[in-house]
Amino acid sequence: MTLSPPRHIEAPFHHWLTTHLAVYLDRLPETIDATVPLAEYGADSVCALSLCGDIEDDFGIVVEPSLLWDHPTVAQLAAHLTARGADPARGQR
Repeated sequence: MTLSPPRHIEAPFHHWLTTHLAVYLDRLPETIDATVPLAEYGADSVCALSLCGDIEDDFGIVVEPSLLWDHPTVAQLAAHLTARGADPARGQR
C-alpha cells in the first residue's frame, strides 16, 4: 500500500500547475478546477508537451509526454509530482 502525500504539500503544485496551464489553455487560473480532466478544458498534445517541458525545466525531473493522460487532473498531477520528489519551492519563477 502506498501512502499519499499530505494535501498541504501538494498545494504549491496546484498553484504552479494552474498558472502554467492557464497560459496554454487561454483561461484564468482560478477557472481551472483541480478535479476536472484537463481534456475538458481543451488540453491537447501541444499543451501536454509544453507543460512537460516546463516541469522538466523548473523541477529537474524527466516526465513522459503522456503525463497529462496518465494524470488527467491538476489534483492528480500535483500528487504525482509530489510523489516524484519535485520541490515546489524550486518551481516558483
